[in-house]
Amino acid sequence: MTTQDWSDKIIVVDLQDDPELTDQLTELSSKIDGEPKDVVLNFAMVNFLNSSNISRLLKLRKQLIAHEKRLRLCGIAIQVWGVFLLTGLDSLFEVSEDTSIALASLQIDN
Repeated sequence: MTTQDWSDKIIVVDLQDDPELTDQLTELSSKIDGEPKDVVLNFAMVNFLNSSNISRLLKLRKQLIAHEKRLRLCGIAIQVWGVFLLTGLDSLFEVSEDTSIALASLQIDN
């Protein structure tokens, strides 16, 4: 998993397509339980999202909310964005154009 501790409060994760995506989300979920931080998920390399991935994203969101942490998604390709629109996920997640904007939004909201 390409994970970067951007600061002591923020993790940036560059997600990959499946099967790595499933593993990355599962691993991140475990990491959040041990050390809660705000999370930026970069979807730039993701071309497909299945129901299992959606379920894991929702679980991650719920975990972060329980820990009073924030989640930002960024770099979402048009075909993946279509899945977000069709499923209503666009209204559940904070989405930014790229990683730098997502990080800035977390800094501004502090």
